[in-house]
Amino acid sequence: MTDYELYERVRQKDKQALETLYDRYERILYAFLMQLTQDRDLAEEAMQEVFIKLWRGVGVYDETKGQFRSWLFTMGRNVAIDLIRRRKPDLQLDESYAETIPSTERSVEREVEWQEERTQIETAMAELPAEQQQVVRLMYFQGLSQQKIADACGIPLGTVKGRIRLALKQLRRRLSPDLIDKEVER
Repeated sequence: MTDYELYERVRQKDKQALETLYDRYERILYAFLMQLTQDRDLAEEAMQEVFIKLWRGVGVYDETKGQFRSWLFTMGRNVAIDLIRRRKPDLQLDESYAETIPSTERSVEREVEWQEERTQIETAMAELPAEQQQVVRLMYFQGLSQQKIADACGIPLGTVKGRIRLALKQLRRRLSPDLIDKEVER
């Protein structure tokens, strides 16, 4: 079910739809709010308020104006800023403070984009043989050198190199060309 379909069901007071949206966005939205507030309590409170507002119908999502994810993250950003202002009323949100808060459009879009890319990568990784998954995870996600991988796994260095080469070849075939081009640019 799409986000929009779930959103429409939430507007009809379907608790299961709200739970599904919460499960879908809990981790990424919380991470975004933590980055924004740098405070666990504030991030948790902002999360709660976002989903309460969603349930109560505060603010209306318009599918023609962008993705649901961006709208949800914008709502989260606004809630977090309001909470910061309430907790620290003497804090003036001048230009220097505003610059420390990431731009909604860029950070939200980038976060959503990264989530979609991550899903593509995880799906492609799951299709690799276990031995290839292991060496790719150790090298690219844990930052180990090929020699350290060989030592840790108790296999020859040539085997590590071969598994990485085969894994990357398969990943290139499975991942979208746009995603591969982006990774090469980084």
